[in-house]
Amino acid sequence: MLHCFSKPTSLSLSLCQIAYPFHLLPPPFPLPRKLFSSPCTVPITVMILREMEDIMSSFKRRQKVSEVVKIDDGEDKISQLPDGILHHILSFLPTSNAVATCILSTRWKNLWTIRNNLDFDDSLLYSSPFFDYKVTCFMHFVQRVLELRNASTIEKFCLSCRVCFSASHVCTWLSSAIKNNVQELDLCLFAEEPFSLPPCVFYSKSLLVLKLQMTCILELPDSISFPCLRTLHLRLVTFPDDSSTQRLFSGCPVLQELAVLDCEWIHLKSVSISIPSLKSLTIDDLPYFGSSDDLNGCEIRIDSSNLCFLKYSGYLSNEIYLYNLSSRVDASIHIAVLCEKRNQIAFRAVNLFRGLNNVSSVRISSGAIKSLFSADDVLDRLPVFQNLTHLELSKELENQTVGALMELLRRLPKLESLDFSQGLDPCKPSGENDWKLKAIPTCFFSSLKTVNYCNFHAKETEICFLKLLLNIAIILEEMNIFCSKSFLEDPKKHKEVRNHLHTPPKGSAHCAIKFFEV
Repeated sequence: MLHCFSKPTSLSLSLCQIAYPFHLLPPPFPLPRKLFSSPCTVPITVMILREMEDIMSSFKRRQKVSEVVKIDDGEDKISQLPDGILHHILSFLPTSNAVATCILSTRWKNLWTIRNNLDFDDSLLYSSPFFDYKVTCFMHFVQRVLELRNASTIEKFCLSCRVCFSASHVCTWLSSAIKNNVQELDLCLFAEEPFSLPPCVFYSKSLLVLKLQMTCILELPDSISFPCLRTLHLRLVTFPDDSSTQRLFSGCPVLQELAVLDCEWIHLKSVSISIPSLKSLTIDDLPYFGSSDDLNGCEIRIDSSNLCFLKYSGYLSNEIYLYNLSSRVDASIHIAVLCEKRNQIAFRAVNLFRGLNNVSSVRISSGAIKSLFSADDVLDRLPVFQNLTHLELSKELENQTVGALMELLRRLPKLESLDFSQGLDPCKPSGENDWKLKAIPTCFFSSLKTVNYCNFHAKETEICFLKLLLNIAIILEEMNIFCSKSFLEDPKKHKEVRNHLHTPPKGSAHCAIKFFEV
């Protein structure tokens, strides 16, 4: 019986109408997170029931109730539900709110202890006027939850907190999670001083996913072994040295997904990522704010024959070499333009692209094209991409980069599809020599069949550029232009643009020009 109500609430009706809803329960909803901090049990109870009622009301709206169940006054239908359903309902609540349900009645006292997913976040403490007290309460709360839970394993453990207030406690919590065979560890730790994770984290046999965001040097033990780890995400960490960083990557023999985001490689000279099982690799370098003398970087050698997805974004502050990539790799390369030391960056860009010589699909930015052709003496080192059939430009193409794009297309003799996902920069007028072609790429004569142009504004520069493509692509079959609704609703402008594109000379007489609304 729910002690705070003398009559059943509408929540009872919502819950009692459910028949075996394990696969039908609604997804998680955003709920208040300050529930457990209240010292008054009755307001807590009311808030909990309101939250659960919101969940179930939403569920009720999503499914058709085929049967009406009669409810006797005073009967608690919620507590009569099987444990499995109640556990499923509690799994949609934040950990603090799920634990707070223990005060509802004796029936609910221990239900939360079976919870397999735990999440703790101290970010709500920093706006509190009783900061020190709240920090202490947070630490005690996490500790008590770990001590009182009855589940034998932890499927997912999420922790976001400032380490400076509770370094020893953080180590204890993580050790407890590892002891309970945690499968996914998601840590966001703000450390102003060097902080070492407990060594047991680095030889866990149960971990499948490790996501670590930590604003300090990543202290690594002498021995690292993740025999089952499938996913590793590192963000904002500073790698300490070559040998320990190499141990980290070598200690993940079955890793399938690796993401290194905004990390510092400054203490490294050379590191190798050679993981046969790796299928997805993302490297996102920190924004560059230093001087050009800081571009020494390190050598990152990547050897993975089973890789399917590769993404790099940054200033090429490190030298990246790719080996043994197969044709099935979907590559995405974004290189930010840095005027200083452009020759050095050009050489690094060429070295990076040389490793993509077998791939069939590449997504690149305008900056990447600029970087490739910013130094004349590197062009001979750029290979011919015999397998590449699809090229997508992920950023707006600047008019000054059209010439460099044509130079790149000369090295893509079998290109079949060319996508301008952000179109041409309409704000920058073209100069007289911007589109002057030294030689027409072979693919325009032999293989290019489809051009997709997005973000069309019907500017004169865009029309002239598309006209250029239509003139030189003699076997082009279709040009798909994606434009705004306002353009399509202006029949006069639409007809004018269409007529202009169809005006001779036109390389391919059979090319279909289609306009689509976006």
